[in-house]
Amino acid sequence: MKFYFLFVLQLQFLVRTISDSEIQIGYQVTLAIPTDYTKGFTGRAFLIETEQMPPKFRAAINVEAVDEKYSCSLDVFLADVRVWSSGHLSRFYTTEKCVLELTKDGDLRLKGQKERVGWRSGTSGQGVERLYLLRTGNLVLVDAGNFIKWQTFNFPTDIMLWGQGLSSQTRLTSFPTNSTQFYSFEIQYNKIALYINFDKWKYSYWELRPPGEQNITHLQLTSNGLVIFGGRQKIGRITSTTPEPPRFLALGGSTGNLGIYYYSSEKGKFEASFQAINSTCDLPLACKPYSICTSSGSCSQINIQESLDDLCGRRGTEMMELQGVASVLNGGVHQANVTKEECSNLCLDDCTCSATQYAIADEDSRTGQCSLYRMARGIKKIEDRRRVIYMVKVVAGTRDGHGKNSRLKKWMVILIVVVDGFILFVVLGGLGYCVLRKRRKASRQANN
Repeated sequence: MKFYFLFVLQLQFLVRTISDSEIQIGYQVTLAIPTDYTKGFTGRAFLIETEQMPPKFRAAINVEAVDEKYSCSLDVFLADVRVWSSGHLSRFYTTEKCVLELTKDGDLRLKGQKERVGWRSGTSGQGVERLYLLRTGNLVLVDAGNFIKWQTFNFPTDIMLWGQGLSSQTRLTSFPTNSTQFYSFEIQYNKIALYINFDKWKYSYWELRPPGEQNITHLQLTSNGLVIFGGRQKIGRITSTTPEPPRFLALGGSTGNLGIYYYSSEKGKFEASFQAINSTCDLPLACKPYSICTSSGSCSQINIQESLDDLCGRRGTEMMELQGVASVLNGGVHQANVTKEECSNLCLDDCTCSATQYAIADEDSRTGQCSLYRMARGIKKIEDRRRVIYMVKVVAGTRDGHGKNSRLKKWMVILIVVVDGFILFVVLGGLGYCVLRKRRKASRQANN
């Protein structure tokens, strides 16, 4: 069975062709891609949907304009929310056409011009008979005995659906627009946590640990919320705050916040019943680089005159201490039992370091823990100014070599002390000589 669709060139044009809730082998559908690029264009053909009360799940072949090119993907939607996409981690760009086919040997494929395959399920020769969309939103390939050979639940994106389970050491990921960073929600043996990832660096900004140091085996989104399991035993839970059952858990691409969402029949949309972070300033990218998130939620730019795009290898850098601020990011390179000066030098000697945070255990301690940061982000105002010292790498006043500006200041202080001491010695010595000379003169006159 083959279907062909030709899109009129416009910003958004949805084609809907609904068959049953399944697709048989030999099925093929083709979307024609516009010859000229149009920003914001979306072409979509809905192929199958679930038989349930709205909001329903629907599977679609999707074409959209991204970065001056057209991306082709197989997507699953819950109402208007995309809950799974074949192009989540790696987009398939194509021209002329976007083709979805379920081959006779059971392989589900996306193809472009000249039969170029851009994505596939890898189920060729496994006895696949049909593509089926379950009521849970799980898109599956099954054989004649209805045994699942491939399913979208095994390839999580940025959303976890009701009934879906995620095992330990798996994660959800989301990607901010026009950014080199990405967020991840990770399930580890001893905790679940949110991270901001930048190159090879990773920083956490929220975490939840089960009581009693119990090991986590998997998570499941149930009608009562997100349940944390250690084997068959429930060892933790994030409870939904509304009587309506949750429909999905999502890692937001714009903020990096984690939320559980339910469907509001009154408003006709999804709303959050739980959010991991409730304060804007606790979000990792709430402000631009080298900006401080204030108590009102606004951003204040650090007053730095020169460009800080690339301090690595530049001559004349030093650490500037910021009063009453701290980073919401945890992780990176740690060094314990060091002084503040040693912490500063660790960043100055590391070309990849942009900022440090120095934490003191108590006021009487002369050493503390030093954290190095690849980016000066996630900075916010704090009340306790005595135990946390945040420093950013800046261009120093001299260009004699990184860190030498502070050393020059030290030598200037020493020189001033020496010179002042010498002058004081000369003055006091002169006064002493004059006093001694007068006494000798008075003694001689008395003897005469």
